[in-house]
Amino acid sequence: MAELMGKQTAKLQHPPQVESFAACVGKKEGEGPLGTLFDAVHRDDTLGQENWEKAESALFADAVTRCIDKAGLQPQQVRMLLGGDLLNQLAASSFAGRELGIPLLGLFGACSTMAESLLVGAMILEGGCADRVVCAASSHFCTAERQFRFPLELGTQRPPSAQWTVTGAGAVLLRSMAQDGAQTVLTHVTVGKPVDYGVTDANNMGAAMAPAACATITAHLRDTGRSPEDYDLIVTGDLGAVGSELLHQLLREEGISVAPERHLDCGLSIFSPQQDAHAGGSGCGCSASVLCAKLLPELAQGKLRRILFVATGALMSTTTGNEGESIPGIAHAAALERMMI
Repeated sequence: MAELMGKQTAKLQHPPQVESFAACVGKKEGEGPLGTLFDAVHRDDTLGQENWEKAESALFADAVTRCIDKAGLQPQQVRMLLGGDLLNQLAASSFAGRELGIPLLGLFGACSTMAESLLVGAMILEGGCADRVVCAASSHFCTAERQFRFPLELGTQRPPSAQWTVTGAGAVLLRSMAQDGAQTVLTHVTVGKPVDYGVTDANNMGAAMAPAACATITAHLRDTGRSPEDYDLIVTGDLGAVGSELLHQLLREEGISVAPERHLDCGLSIFSPQQDAHAGGSGCGCSASVLCAKLLPELAQGKLRRILFVATGALMSTTTGNEGESIPGIAHAAALERMMI
């Protein structure tokens, strides 16, 4: 049974092992600095489908299928699939689940969904309700723009604070009862709270999410008694340039100093400045694909020893935005470590 720490964190007594992982992205992401690290780069953003929503569902299924294949397993050997996306009613993950035939728990945490799926998956394994689960998340630039902002055909000008929704998906296979030897395991989970600083601009999600990232990092360090120096990296999901700067300011106000070399934001890692993504990348697929293409391989290779993965999300909808509501942010954290079992 997990050990409860503080008010928001649990230490897993039987840390689940990361058995395999996969990341699939679109053309723009494949042209970025991490392009050679992805399992698949789809040059056609429609993935051969008749619309963008079906394309995102295919992208989600592709990442999950590749993840399971890399473990040498069949889909029926996976007990549960936990995942989500940004579409209404989780259309991308739900319709992908229809094709995959794996029992599905759909999760929505906006762009924090990858971390949320890891947390819930780890809790399920700790409770003995499954032996293997796949945790996944996806997003697609075209589906997100159509749902949350403007039709692409309008060619609407984007302000400097806007971020580019990543066309990408990531999937992680977690298994209980880690094998002997050096393994990447998930040791601690910290569940975040919605935090709202009154931001109403849907083109400035970094500002909406930074307070939640600060709150969750602060809670995790307080609950565990750890410091930023205990981690090789504290990884945020998609704060971008605006949100990352705000995060460091807010952490300093909490008496926490994170050295720049210890902080990596996935939204600032996936695109290069020359790609004109404005403030950086965003979307469920942003942190999911960077985690599976860059961070988990570096843990597996021993280049990283311990990271705190803090995916961030802006809990907005078109309805609440039209009603003048502000945008709450949320962040969930998972501590991933390379250790001897």
